[in-house]
Amino acid sequence: MQSSHVPHHIAIVMDGNGRWANKRFMPRIAGHKQGVESLKRCAKACDARGVRVLTVFAFSSENWKRPTEEVTGLMDLFAMALAREVQQLKADGVQLRFVGERQGLSARVLKGIEQSEADTAANTRLVLNVCFNYGGRWDIVHAAAKLAGSGQPVNEQTLSSAMSLAHVPDPDLVIRTGGELRISNFLLWQSAYSEFEFVDTLWPDFDEIALDAAIASYSSRERRFGKTSEQIKPNAPAGAEG
Repeated sequence: MQSSHVPHHIAIVMDGNGRWANKRFMPRIAGHKQGVESLKRCAKACDARGVRVLTVFAFSSENWKRPTEEVTGLMDLFAMALAREVQQLKADGVQLRFVGERQGLSARVLKGIEQSEADTAANTRLVLNVCFNYGGRWDIVHAAAKLAGSGQPVNEQTLSSAMSLAHVPDPDLVIRTGGELRISNFLLWQSAYSEFEFVDTLWPDFDEIALDAAIASYSSRERRFGKTSEQIKPNAPAGAEG
């Protein structure tokens, strides 16, 4: 059937911070700082529209290959943003969850992650999953290793339950900003039946209007999950898409 509702779970590859800064002859870290503001704006907009889960790709396991100065700046920005924003997020009913490999992160970043999760654990209005030092292949391998270590069989059900986002439903809509047409190792398992929206807007410029456009595109689509249109819409006229 035609989906006319707001997606329960939106996932976003927040791409374009560096290019946004370069266009303004600013250091790349300035783009990342503006990206934090865009995330705050997006989380509020999602909550206002009835989205209950927002998952964002903040730092991939491949981003360590970037220049040392940029990586160091990102780590400092991440720690500062956690310290500055967590109390407001708590007051707004946002539950923060951090997804990714924590081994190798600095003590300062780890402390910020753990404190933020503890401070917002009781919140239920919006779940904000921040994928940090994350990769989709890592996620699958980590889940399989967990099952193997506990002696459990490996199948779709057990693997899904061992994945890093097992606490939320799979994303309905995956958005990538910045104009690139790839998913870059993001939620490989969870996005099997997600709808995708690729937009040219750089992440710092992604606003409520851009979010509404992506949601409108999503709501116009028919989600079949492997079925035919006739199975989903028994009274559909002959020749409906299948």
